[in-house]
Amino acid sequence: MQRNHRIKVVAVTGGKGGVGKSNVTLNVGMSLAAQGKRVLILDADLGLANIDVMLGLRVHKNLSHVLSGQCSLDEIIVEGPNGLMIIPATSGTQSMVELSPSEHAGLIRAFSELQTPIDILLVDTAAGISDMVMSFARAAQDVMVVVCDEPTSITDAYALIKLLSREYGVFRFRIVANMVRSLREGQDLFTKLTRVTDRFLDASLELVACVPYDNNVRQAVKKQKVIVDAFPKSPASLAFRALANKVATWPIPNQPGGHLEFFIENLLQTKKVVGDKQ
Repeated sequence: MQRNHRIKVVAVTGGKGGVGKSNVTLNVGMSLAAQGKRVLILDADLGLANIDVMLGLRVHKNLSHVLSGQCSLDEIIVEGPNGLMIIPATSGTQSMVELSPSEHAGLIRAFSELQTPIDILLVDTAAGISDMVMSFARAAQDVMVVVCDEPTSITDAYALIKLLSREYGVFRFRIVANMVRSLREGQDLFTKLTRVTDRFLDASLELVACVPYDNNVRQAVKKQKVIVDAFPKSPASLAFRALANKVATWPIPNQPGGHLEFFIENLLQTKKVVGDKQ
């Protein structure tokens, strides 16, 4: 990995399952790859992986082989459309779900040994607020929370933000209102969430996208394609590309944030180089 090349790391999470988190991850990733960015998606739902299935990719090795020492991260990367790169996880493997926090930390540290050059890492977390979700979310530079206009989705998103802010020192969250019927509905959804977080939490929330409900999303999933490729002019595709443009502009920190992070050695090396130049 280029020593002075800083890598943007975004965790995509949501608390509740079924909010479209993986779809958001894939479509943003594909949009960024279409811009010429070198994008890698980590399927961090270690026990119920689906990113490779959603793209119809054939996978021979996955994260379980890396954790068992059989191969490196570089060796399991599979390439999808537009050069989008995927690190696949396993599906239906209980042992992967039961990894300890130290094993999660070991996996995060392994990214500092990655040789494949990338610009952006998107981490598609599992649903819920498990140790696994917490480990991956706090190791990213930005946390993108996907929320739908359902009471359970809002409640679970709040629980996730509460835990990350109070217990893990994550205070900034980018909110994606997904599958909304209108821009107004997305803004109202965001207001519902911030009404509670502003009152009880020390956290900063930013609404970064309102992705409209779009029947073409389901059609694209059936075709094992992403909507930005299958139906590029559809309303959801336009929203995903606009979100990808925003992600591309989010700043990368010049130094580590004080806890375990992906590509920590790159950040430390960058900090050293900056210091040497002063």
